Amino acid sequence: MNNTLFRLAIFTCVVAPLLAPLSASALETLGRIRETQTIVIAYREGSMPFSFVDDNKQVRGYSVELCVRLAEAVKRELKLPKLAIQYLAVDSKTRFSAIIEGKADLECGSTTNNADRRTRVAFTVPHFYSSVRALVRANEGIRNWPNLRDKIVVTTKSTTTIKLLNDRNNVQALNIKLLEGDSDLDSFTMVEQRKADVFAMDDVLLYGLRAEAKNPAGFEVIGDPLSIEPYSIMLRKDDPAFKKLVDTEMVRLIIDGDIYKIYDRWFMKPFGARNVNMKMPMGYVLRDSFRFPTDKVGD
Repeated sequence: MNNTLFRLAIFTCVVAPLLAPLSASALETLGRIRETQTIVIAYREGSMPFSFVDDNKQVRGYSVELCVRLAEAVKRELKLPKLAIQYLAVDSKTRFSAIIEGKADLECGSTTNNADRRTRVAFTVPHFYSSVRALVRANEGIRNWPNLRDKIVVTTKSTTTIKLLNDRNNVQALNIKLLEGDSDLDSFTMVEQRKADVFAMDDVLLYGLRAEAKNPAGFEVIGDPLSIEPYSIMLRKDDPAFKKLVDTEMVRLIIDGDIYKIYDRWFMKPFGARNVNMKMPMGYVLRDSFRFPTDKVGD
């Protein structure tokens, strides 16, 4: 199938159903945005390269850039002369309440889309797939999960990794002591300061924290993947009009190829004052998912 026919097939199957007129019965978010001419984006301060605050105190990152593009689509749809973006800092716990309680319209960090969370919030098309692995201090003999026996393991509060670690601990009787950091940076600092032996989390976040460490060579990312985690931008549940608009723009970014350029900017090129370079090519799971983009992910 040539490129033109492929794009037509995707448009017919995925995009066209989303382009029906917005329902007048569910314009809560869009109505408020029209009235205030402001959209609120929740962000994580230390989830590089997805969402972080740079040296100039600017909110930046892969997920944040995607959310800015979504905000531009909202502005076009509502025919607003201007649309202000207000940023709201959240952490691994408050990100959910920020969306559920209407404090933010979009959450743009590194949040996993799963069945349990979809009972409380909605997600758009995944923009990244990560796997749960472990960060350790280099040259300490920890190479895989069986080596965690009797170790102190930290992960971040309110993340899906907690259940994965408890399951692995129970199955293999590892006798690990599990700690919970308030943020990804806090969890990493525990390993750096030898308060924990291992930091288990999504691999891309581990690579990012290692890249920004004072001594990146002093840490390793190890272990077989415990799971595959689809990251998605989070929004309020039961607001089909707003979700339709967000989904349509996400699909357009994928089909038009814009998302590949945005990905390369954050994962394959240096960024920030320290010229951090993730050197992380797009994985096959994410690339394959972009062939037929959907918000329906397996759990």
